[in-house]
Amino acid sequence: MEPGGSYYAATATPREPAAALAGDVSADVCVIGGGFTGLSAALRLAEHGARVVLLEAKTIGAGASGVNGGQMIPGFRHGAVDLVRRFGSGTARALIDLTVAARDRMAARVARDGIACDLRLTGHLSAASFPSDIADFAAEAAALDALGIGGVTVLDARGVGAHVASDAYFGGLHDTSGGHVHPLNYAIGLASAAQAAGVTIYEASAATGIAAGAAPIVTTAAGRVRAGQVVVACDALIDGLAFGTRRLSKRLMPVWSYTIATAPLGEARAAALLPTNAAVSDSKFALDYYRRSADHRLLFSGGERYTLAPLEDIAGFVRPHLARAFPALATVTIDHAWAGIVAVTTSRFPHVGRDGAVWWAHGYSGHGVLLAQASGHAVGDAIRGDTAAFDLLSRLPSRDWPGGAALRQPLYTAGMAYYAARDRLRRAPASVARATV
Repeated sequence: MEPGGSYYAATATPREPAAALAGDVSADVCVIGGGFTGLSAALRLAEHGARVVLLEAKTIGAGASGVNGGQMIPGFRHGAVDLVRRFGSGTARALIDLTVAARDRMAARVARDGIACDLRLTGHLSAASFPSDIADFAAEAAALDALGIGGVTVLDARGVGAHVASDAYFGGLHDTSGGHVHPLNYAIGLASAAQAAGVTIYEASAATGIAAGAAPIVTTAAGRVRAGQVVVACDALIDGLAFGTRRLSKRLMPVWSYTIATAPLGEARAAALLPTNAAVSDSKFALDYYRRSADHRLLFSGGERYTLAPLEDIAGFVRPHLARAFPALATVTIDHAWAGIVAVTTSRFPHVGRDGAVWWAHGYSGHGVLLAQASGHAVGDAIRGDTAAFDLLSRLPSRDWPGGAALRQPLYTAGMAYYAARDRLRRAPASVARATV
């Protein structure tokens, strides 16, 4: 039997879709995008008295927020070593603190509103795919310690076995501040909280244009929103949305990710695979990442694919990567297989900024669960007049992808293929390392 689609959609909290926009409405702020960024900004603003309208092209969580791996990883794609080197200790600590604060707000929101999203604050494990990773992990732990950030432990090849029953790794870096979540159910819970705070949500209402100016107007196929401020929170699904001559899509590269959910393994078998229930990601450039679900499946994402053409057999594509990490699961039944699209920036930092009354945040490059919420919260605060977090994020380096519309995808494909080939050349059997540790 062919696998079904998204596990998250199949186990989503039932909700009544919001109506589509029809006609003209007005608001203090119009938010475009119903994922973590847009919902966080809308909720922050509404809870402080703003009249907010949120437009979602499809349904809440239809983009990356509802299909991602659900991994909560504090920090950025760049580790503490690189953040300190680039920006100094003070800014590095402040940037990491933004994502930790997002995690804390997330946990508080789930507890306060009773959001059923399988939140697990069980840590995150970075698994070493190469021997040289151990020295890098030790340097990262030392840098975090120097910043006053604890809870991070460097593991050798034996120590990593306490978290993951796989011979594929040389060691790891365990961070107790990480965790995982059912991302679609969390997005649905955020939307409910936003509506309770007064946000008006319109679904099936794709923004078709923004007339920027002192009083921006956002158009859809069947209506318009007149607002004092506009927040663009579309990430990889921004398509051709533009205002004036500015096309934010030039800073973003849409990239597909592919995920499978095994059949339920049973509580004992799932716990044996991941004893501490940590979320796991490896250190390859084109990485694998996985975790347990609440119903004892393994949710596994992996594979190298550098074209936006549709993939017909997602389960067949991901299965070999699952089998390399867990040979005993090589023939396991796969119940669900789905694709998600995320946005990557050239710098791997998010692109956060503003142009007059139009604000934006996107391009989380694989760290979206916490970073999208941190960025949406920062934009909401900045619109209210507190720009401290927004200023930190908006100063991060960003530039257009090279090559223009015609060449940026081929150039990206060539670059990714190079790094994937480099990973293959670096790879060695983990059993060799185990014998020498």
